[in-house]
Amino acid sequence: MKNGQGLLTAAVTALAPAIWGSTYLVTTEFLPPDRPLLATTVRALPGGLILLAFSRIPPQGIWLWRTLVLGTLNIGAFNFLLFVAAYRLPGGIAAMIMSAQPMFVLVLAALFVGEKIKVPHVAACLLGAGGVALLVFKGAAALDPVGVAAALGGAVCMATGITLTKRWGRPEGTGLLPFTGWQLTAGGLVLLPFTAAFEGLPATVTAANLLGFAHLVSLGAVVSYMIWFRGIEKLPAVAVSFLALGSPIVATLLGYVFLRQTLSVPQLAGVLVILAAVLLAQPRPAKPPTTDSEMPHGSDESEAVPEPKPITHRGGVIP
Repeated sequence: MKNGQGLLTAAVTALAPAIWGSTYLVTTEFLPPDRPLLATTVRALPGGLILLAFSRIPPQGIWLWRTLVLGTLNIGAFNFLLFVAAYRLPGGIAAMIMSAQPMFVLVLAALFVGEKIKVPHVAACLLGAGGVALLVFKGAAALDPVGVAAALGGAVCMATGITLTKRWGRPEGTGLLPFTGWQLTAGGLVLLPFTAAFEGLPATVTAANLLGFAHLVSLGAVVSYMIWFRGIEKLPAVAVSFLALGSPIVATLLGYVFLRQTLSVPQLAGVLVILAAVLLAQPRPAKPPTTDSEMPHGSDESEAVPEPKPITHRGGVIP
């Protein structure tokens, strides 16, 4: 992939975590209170069913269980564990633990995808974790062990989902639209029994609630996950994993703009550090081959390319 194309692909893929960063604002301002599982189920299942109805291409064969695995990791289990961590830990602590996700991808991609662990990737992991700490950490707090386990589990789920999506790719002849629909449907079906058992439906649904749900289904699921899965196909798994760090940046900025939350100097520094980590993790452009015009002074073609030796043949020498 050429450098310009790689940067453009990374920029487009970064739109997905940017959209996910708006989820906190939409949830607090538009959705029914205390319904995190309902919000996640509504985000995944309707959008997945709409895409399946539109494409009319169901998963078959080996892709039946692969879709269940990917949908659970990328959407169902990840979002469930994310909400458990959010309820049991301060948001800053949860985000800091979740920022370990690129480190898991670094190891998993080396084991299962064949991506080499490079020094810039390790440095980007350290920068990313430090940037998230600056961005969201607001003081010491007692750590709930269940919350910590859920945050780590969510990071592992996302990392494993990225790695397996990269390894398995898509079945031949299947577009992004049905592929996204498969995973959203699988993830929503995994969440559905938990939603029914622990939350159920709210007594009333307002116009604001419907607007919030519409945002989650359209931008928060269908559009964002299609962009995300396309990015996983086009970019190295490690590069994609760092793009997810853009989500807390967007959440922080939206909180500052719409919810009048403070934005301190350390938080601004955290934004810059995270952006540096994301850029550091992106693939470097390949060096162009050396041309004749780039040869050192004093050298000529006869020095660069040795003259072929004459071939001896019966009856004489062939020039």
